[in-house]
Amino acid sequence: MKEHKFLSFDDLEQIRTEFGTPTYVYDESILRSNAKQLRAFPHAFDFFPRYAMKAAPTAALLRIFNNEGLGIDASSIHEVERAIRAGFGTESISLSTQELSEDFRFWAQDGVKINLCSLSQINRYGKWKLGETVGLRFNPGTGSGGNNRTNVGGPSSSFGIWKDDLETAKNLCKENGLVVGRIHTHIGSGSDPEIWKKVAEMSLEIVRAFPSVHTLNLGGGFKVARMGDESATDLQEIGQPVKALFEEFAATTNRELKLEVEPGTFLVAHSCTLVTSVQDVTQTGSDGYRFIKLDSGMTEILRPSLYGAQHPIHICPEPGQAKFRENTEQVVVGHCCESGDLLTPAVNDPETLAPRSLPRAEIGDFCLIDSVGAYCSSMTAKNYNSFPEAAEVLKKEDGDLALIRKRQTFEQLIENEVVP
Repeated sequence: MKEHKFLSFDDLEQIRTEFGTPTYVYDESILRSNAKQLRAFPHAFDFFPRYAMKAAPTAALLRIFNNEGLGIDASSIHEVERAIRAGFGTESISLSTQELSEDFRFWAQDGVKINLCSLSQINRYGKWKLGETVGLRFNPGTGSGGNNRTNVGGPSSSFGIWKDDLETAKNLCKENGLVVGRIHTHIGSGSDPEIWKKVAEMSLEIVRAFPSVHTLNLGGGFKVARMGDESATDLQEIGQPVKALFEEFAATTNRELKLEVEPGTFLVAHSCTLVTSVQDVTQTGSDGYRFIKLDSGMTEILRPSLYGAQHPIHICPEPGQAKFRENTEQVVVGHCCESGDLLTPAVNDPETLAPRSLPRAEIGDFCLIDSVGAYCSSMTAKNYNSFPEAAEVLKKEDGDLALIRKRQTFEQLIENEVVP
């Protein structure tokens, strides 16, 4: 097989023997390197990086990022509890959520921070009479994303308090006795550097309206290049102009703001490969397609079916066999009884088949799907067709392979069912 960025053929055979396929395999060295790059993000004054744990919330990954000095961005009270169980202190966790449940009041009393994301959330939180300093998440009126499903800014997004409701939000906070200490904005995944700078400028204008604000969180959404023709966000490139904006703001207001960012994809996307097996091959004639059928699919990686997202795919025959496998156009599909279970769709078009030039696959070959660390294990068509959740493995810095999530058993799959 062609040299993989962190897996050898011996690793693949060990994974198949000990853990089975499909299995997610994360590389510890890549995770720690990405965390260190994030901590070097340009900043004028105080700085605190967070991990958007919705990207991949497995406890072993959370503990690595905790060890590297990152905090947590949680999107539900359930993520808050997972982070705490993984070892994070409550003071290092911040919640921005579409659903503010009554149970959060107990976490708030223990020190978990909150960014209130709507006018009704301000009122709801205010009624709890916790007397805490709060954050407000605003929709600055613009966004950026690979497609509309990953864009969380602008008039088509429900995330955050709409920018024109600033005065209303300010008055509601005053009526409820809430002090606004943090402003949060986030425009979406795959953000364009110029738009990111523009949103930073817009966000600082929002901060001006709240003299008590000491922290501005600009979210994440840093684009990674999964495919060879894609470009990645350079953190130093986008960070330097933002650093300058913070310095200018301090010069005119005498307020040295703390900067927070909270990427998910940047930290984990390239750290993980999904190891699968080719379990069938079929074709539909000279005018049709040659299909590679995996023992995986939308049950482990939904992004291609959902977004038309692109991931590198490698066919790995046994050593010595590769030279006999000429590249041919093939469509890679999953194991679900669903025509949309497609691993090779057209770019941003999950409805269209887009054959890839790959070594001619045969039953029993390994098929590796790269850059699946973000929004794959955490965002799947879980248990569709009653397939169990896949195992997760960490390749440690010393090269050992360690199980970090067991494969779901059939008993676990049905354990919550009740027949009256």
